[in-house]
Amino acid sequence: MSLQIPDYPFQAYIFDCDGTLVDSMPLHYIAWVEALKQHDAPYEFTEEEFYAHAGMKEQDVVKLLNAKHGANVDPVSVDELKMEIFARRIPEVQAVRPVAEFARSLEGRFPMAVASGSEESTVRGCLTATGLIDLFPIIITPRKVKQGKPAPDMFLLAAEQMGIAPSECLVLEDGNSGIQAAKAAGMQHVFVPRTLR
Repeated sequence: MSLQIPDYPFQAYIFDCDGTLVDSMPLHYIAWVEALKQHDAPYEFTEEEFYAHAGMKEQDVVKLLNAKHGANVDPVSVDELKMEIFARRIPEVQAVRPVAEFARSLEGRFPMAVASGSEESTVRGCLTATGLIDLFPIIITPRKVKQGKPAPDMFLLAAEQMGIAPSECLVLEDGNSGIQAAKAAGMQHVFVPRTLR
């Protein structure tokens, strides 16, 4: 299956990381389940819920789950443990080949950025493990903005740092919240389906 890019003279490209550039989602899910288990979460975090919340900040996901299940699991410590567990497995991460090849084809021709809901150390680790780090001088994470996805802040900051109008940027995303963020930023987007991984 190939990547379908809209026929438009885009001036810049913004990529999500997890599930878009790199096939890290299964490892993220394993880390989530383990972190919640170690914190005695009184609820199950299903794979369906995990993918539905793709791209959201980890702590926000824990807050949502707590609200849904009337629980009080600590979002900060779950986030920290989840990152630790995932960090140990970063060397296993593979690139999503069609997306990685597309990014490589743009190198030196267009500005590119990564806008990811993960921590910067996680994003850098995944991009380094897959040999993609040098393509992306600009990496935007939730810490750099007021609100993460589905708010448009990260994409707007990426466009600003690339010096390109939002309407001239194409976003590549696998998550619902990222697609909402791209629309809110006034950008066209390409959905990267799980079947590409």
